[in-house]
Amino acid sequence: MAKKGLKRKQKSEVVKEEEPKVVLPLVRRSDEPVTKKAKWINRERVLVFATRGISFQHRHLMKDVIKMLPHSKPAHKMERKENLFVVNEICKMSHCNKCILFDGRLQRDLYMWFSNCPDGPSIKFNVESIYTSAELKLTGNCLKGSRPILSFDNSFEEHPHFSLLREMFTQIFGVPNHHPKSQPFVDNVLNFSVLDNRIWFRNYQILNEDGAIAEIGPRFVLQPIRIFKGSFCGETLWENPFYVTPAKSRRLLKSKKDDKYANNKIQRKAKKTKELLAPFRVKPENEIFRDGDIKDKAKRILLSKKK
Repeated sequence: MAKKGLKRKQKSEVVKEEEPKVVLPLVRRSDEPVTKKAKWINRERVLVFATRGISFQHRHLMKDVIKMLPHSKPAHKMERKENLFVVNEICKMSHCNKCILFDGRLQRDLYMWFSNCPDGPSIKFNVESIYTSAELKLTGNCLKGSRPILSFDNSFEEHPHFSLLREMFTQIFGVPNHHPKSQPFVDNVLNFSVLDNRIWFRNYQILNEDGAIAEIGPRFVLQPIRIFKGSFCGETLWENPFYVTPAKSRRLLKSKKDDKYANNKIQRKAKKTKELLAPFRVKPENEIFRDGDIKDKAKRILLSKKK
């Protein structure tokens, strides 16, 4: 048995020595370059969540924003009692360096926070004229996960606070190249324009290469309130002098309506007093059928009218 085992080993060694070695060529014959795996360099992650107390419309808007950002990460609702500085810890645990917080009040007013966690800056907006993509029912449509083109108005270059807002929107809404959840094409445009000290947001689909577009949705208007140096805290770098709170604007509208009702009431009362104080004017035609000659009375009335 031992001799047979030795013979087998000797035969295998001979076979191994006889096999020729395959040497790969140093130069490739094909002109095509070697396919390399694309690097995902930009590691921006955006945490998108809300506080308790937002309405269904605000929740639908938040879902539309999450659909537009493939590099976003949703989270559970935050309690209103907690301090906003806790958001930095939530972002750290979620491995996110940007944050969009939807803060609802009385299920009527909506505020949006855009923050660079944890160093800052952070910006607080009041959201107006909200129309979700489900409400609009527009013809435009884009594929999920596509990278958008960010279009900014020339007004963003006029003031320093608008240039800061532009940089913040670029970092948050700009989808990183070669992101695992993104698609390798561009088929929509996110437009930011400034009008009446507000930022108007629109989302368009690119139909053709000649520049034809169709609106997708959602629509909303951002009114900047304050810019803070830190993330959800710190020194106020800029404050909007034209900002009026929604509660105050509703109070002013109500006072205008109350003033209008009070003026109408005063006018009605003045009209009644005027009618009471004015002397009662008797028509001369009514005296014809009283005692006396009717022809003579008619002649007198005609003469008085001629005069």
